[in-house]
Amino acid sequence: MATYFENGEDTLVPGALRGFARAHADLLTLDAAHGFLRARDTAPTRRVGLLSGGGSGHEPLHAGYVGRGMLDVACPGLVFASPHNRQVYEGSLAAARSQGVLHIVKNYTGDRINFGIAAERLAHRDVPCARVLVDDDLATDSKDIAAGRRGTGGTVLIEKILGAAADTGLGLQGLQELGTRLAASCRTLAVASAAHTAPTTGRPAFLLDSDELEYGVGIHGERAPKTIPRGPLGPLVERMALALLEALSPARDSSVIALVNGLGAVTPLELYAVHAELGDLLDDQGIELARSLVGEYITSLDMRGFSITLLVTDPQILRLYDAPVRTAALHW
Repeated sequence: MATYFENGEDTLVPGALRGFARAHADLLTLDAAHGFLRARDTAPTRRVGLLSGGGSGHEPLHAGYVGRGMLDVACPGLVFASPHNRQVYEGSLAAARSQGVLHIVKNYTGDRINFGIAAERLAHRDVPCARVLVDDDLATDSKDIAAGRRGTGGTVLIEKILGAAADTGLGLQGLQELGTRLAASCRTLAVASAAHTAPTTGRPAFLLDSDELEYGVGIHGERAPKTIPRGPLGPLVERMALALLEALSPARDSSVIALVNGLGAVTPLELYAVHAELGDLLDDQGIELARSLVGEYITSLDMRGFSITLLVTDPQILRLYDAPVRTAALHW
């Protein structure tokens, strides 16, 4: 049995937030009473504040993206649990600018409910609020799943691009329209050879044999639609990338931004090998790999797995992506 280093039940998340805020005190502050992190420095040209949030256990998402060029506020819930609507409401009041606040929401039932309640409360205060729903998980793209595709790795890219757009002074409707277009142009697939360790039990969330791979796993440890035989990396990345390209249907000579993301327990050595295979496959398909992120950007505690995200892009989106950013987890 593996256990987490913590003082006791329900202490890990609040302790981590206090430590994170102290480590990055130049970038953000922690409102411990209301449970959100707020950027110290965002562009004065913003007319709309950006807020996102979700369960803890996915670090650096979302707290790591609070700061100049990205989020004004992040609302972290407990491990794999939505933030409370009160957190989102209070964080939105702190984030709102002259044209209100934009919520960037991953498509999970709890998140949609709590962000929705917060938005209703904001309407009673006459605070303009709009939502961008991130639903990029290809593994859950099925008519049999009532909730629709889950929100996963694409969240990082969308938060970055919308942050830059907000810095230009784009209004609430324009940001919502851009975010909706980005979400439609983005898909992710994740695989895992071992589950995360559940904090409540100290045991793996599910078991796989050494010759098995979970193909299409969720970031909360949701089992994939299929378990496949484990084999060499090249054919696996090819299968994943071709599935993403089929879903996105980019024209030949299109450009993409790629995120090769570790889910918590995969080494950088492996992730860069994934990126090499991905780049070769895109070259063969006539797709330009315009920008790349390789590393741990949205994790699932200590899951041994990785995800690939592709976002079909254009010159305008690339300019926004390249705009300066200064957060704990992303900076250029």
